[in-house]
This record gives sequence, structure tokens and C-alpha cells, in this order.
Amino acid sequence: MLSKTGIPILAQICSKFPSESVLIHPKAIIECYEEIPCNPCTTSCPTKAITINGNMNHCPEIDFSKCVGCGICVFSCPGLAIMIVEVKDNKAIFKIPYEMLPLPQKGEVWDAINRQGQIIGPALIEKVSHSPVHNKTRLIQVQVDKALLYDFITIKEKTYE
Repeated sequence: MLSKTGIPILAQICSKFPSESVLIHPKAIIECYEEIPCNPCTTSCPTKAITINGNMNHCPEIDFSKCVGCGICVFSCPGLAIMIVEVKDNKAIFKIPYEMLPLPQKGEVWDAINRQGQIIGPALIEKVSHSPVHNKTRLIQVQVDKALLYDFITIKEKTYE
């Protein structure tokens, strides 16, 4: 499916996530599906949780026991293919890279979007982080229903009420 549509199937998505018991703490989820020469995530990870075995063209792998969910890799990924995920109660907390305008504001409710570009539910904006070092990429902390854990990928401003 990925080679025909550019959209991974559920099995591919799930293969990038650890078990929900691991997600009680924030963890980086790396959605690299294509083998390309890229390694900023490995060189930026302060805990060495991200590695590329063998050839630099291979997809990165993450050791979730070493990942502390710091988010440095999110900013270093030129493909915006990394997010931080945590599960609390019946909510999934995502920290996603975001480079669009307008910027969401804390407390707003935007639309949660899946990989097909469809609206799948509400997304509560919990935090918007910005650093001068990462001049165009913001880290948006979003809360969605836990049922959307494997569907959610980004947000879109609500244009209706």
C-alpha cells in the first residue's frame, strides 16, 4: 500500500509503536518507512536510543528502554517523521512537529487528522513550544482520545463550529 499510495497500512504503523505499557512514559515514534540516506535522529539522540544498523540507508530503529522522550530527535528530522507519544488514562498525548500557520494556541480544540488527511476527532492543544534554535518548527503537544493512537498524525485548524 505504501508504495502505491504513500500511506502506510495499520500493520506498518503498529510496527513502529511499542506496547501501550511502555507508552506510560513519553517515547519517540519514528515513522520512517523508506530506506534513504539520512541519520540526523541518530546523531542528535543524547541517550543513543536511535540507531541505524549497517548501511546508512536503513531505517532507524529505537530502543524504547533508552528513550526518555526528550524530543530532540523530533526537531532534527528533516522529514518530520518523528513524534513523541504517551498514553495516560484514556488519552493519547502526542508531541508533533508543526510548521504551518496559523499556529494553534494552548487550550484551543483543533481537528485531529489521520494519514489519509481525514478528520478523525477533536484534538486539544495542550502546549506550543518554540525555540529560536528551531526557527520554523514548533512542537505542539496535543491530546486525543486513546482510540486514535494509531490513526492520529497531525492537526488542522477548525474552520467551522
